[in-house]
Amino acid sequence: MARRGKKKGRPVSGWLVFDKPVGMGSTEAVSKIKWLFQAEKAGHAGTLDPLASGMLPIALGEATKTVPYVQDGAKVYRFTVAWGEERSTDDLEGPVTKTSDKRPGEAEIRALLPNYTGVIMQTPPQFSAIKIAGERAYDLAREGETVDIPAREVEIGRLELIETTPEGNSIFEIECGKGTYVRSLARDLGRDLGCYGHIATLRRTEVFPFTADDLVPLDALEAAAPKREEAAPEGGRPFAAQGERFVALDAFLLDTGEALDCLPQVAITDDAAAKLRLGNPIILRGRDAPVQADEACATARGKLVAIGEIEAGMFKPKRVFAG
Repeated sequence: MARRGKKKGRPVSGWLVFDKPVGMGSTEAVSKIKWLFQAEKAGHAGTLDPLASGMLPIALGEATKTVPYVQDGAKVYRFTVAWGEERSTDDLEGPVTKTSDKRPGEAEIRALLPNYTGVIMQTPPQFSAIKIAGERAYDLAREGETVDIPAREVEIGRLELIETTPEGNSIFEIECGKGTYVRSLARDLGRDLGCYGHIATLRRTEVFPFTADDLVPLDALEAAAPKREEAAPEGGRPFAAQGERFVALDAFLLDTGEALDCLPQVAITDDAAAKLRLGNPIILRGRDAPVQADEACATARGKLVAIGEIEAGMFKPKRVFAG
């Protein structure tokens, strides 16, 4: 029987709310953070294009189990639309495909914005990760194919015109749900205004439940990280025994449970936590204990223990977390 390979890296867990710089891809960002923290496991909650900057929540260790809850959270973007040109990628990266001499006025733009709030139908960009017959749309687009991407429902809670730049570009702020493409929004606004448009700058400022106050830039992480010769195991000394070398870096991590503000919280005892971690259900006691919930999380001493269902006053674990 084959032996399981030994895990590489530290068993560190938590959320890093990374301030991704322009030019870095989301996968590259995850690899960089995993390397800096020497983490066993890492993943992100919502792709940001290389030309976009801002909030990229990255989960380490046990926090990767909570990624779907952050992916589903509302997002806030600040972006600039350059009028007069439509581009193949709907941002600065692609070649110009259509041009116009018209430039929209603020009143004209504001009058159009109500059409782009609420639940709307939106067609994703040709250069997107949408799968068409099993292939990514951006792969087909790079091969010169024009693909028919069906429109889909997205929800936009707020869309505001913030200001007009001296160059005549428009700066907007949007709060939107999962699956919204800001590049598509710039394209569609330009077409409706009869002047064409594309994204010139894009920054994600919030991903619920995280806020701008949680953002950590790359230079701060690099300054706090131990030197490579200090971060590597010496003489077989495991990563787990080197926690003191990562204290400054680990201080940037938010607790795994921070991602679950959207769920009801149930405080339990240490004994009940031990049962849940073994996969066993527990009875919730106390006058204020919830009786029914499709999904909730149990905590002990403020630490996340499990996500599960509450039925008839019994908490049934679906996903458990190490203590």
